[in-house]
Amino acid sequence: MRTPGKLDNVVDEKVNQVVELRNPPGFELPLLLFAGFRSIIDRLHAELAAQGHPDVRPAYGFAMQAIGVAGATASELGRRLGVSKQAAGKTVDRLVALGYAERADDAADARRKLVRLTPRGLDSLARSAAIFDELRAHWEKSLGAQQLQQVESALRTMAPADGFRLDAASWFGA
Repeated sequence: MRTPGKLDNVVDEKVNQVVELRNPPGFELPLLLFAGFRSIIDRLHAELAAQGHPDVRPAYGFAMQAIGVAGATASELGRRLGVSKQAAGKTVDRLVALGYAERADDAADARRKLVRLTPRGLDSLARSAAIFDELRAHWEKSLGAQQLQQVESALRTMAPADGFRLDAASWFGA
């Protein structure tokens, strides 16, 4: 039985309205984290498009990060992204077609082909880094420097100690 005035996990009589809960349900945390991630990524890509990179998609950003400045083979790229060599090859094909990457002979092993970022690919990554800094500054302005630092510190505490993974696109099934 619901006690008048007590906030709990019952459905409010007002459908589709947010009810403040003292103990939010567990499913809310990943949704809030994803919503924050999605808002940042969506704003990033809107700004990238405005700055001359309208074809860059989130999966391409992960792929370009995985290629890195030294380049990578399709097999290496697949491992870094958590996808098959064939799926990595399709992503590379698209990046090459858009002018963000190129295939080149590996100077260390003539049997291997390296995928390298083109100046356009490097430009999109550099612009992404600058835009991320602007987006973080926006969050800092909205939340306050101390609160944002607390959020970041808490997330670092909860994130795996072995670092960030670039296989998010494949993890989502893309």
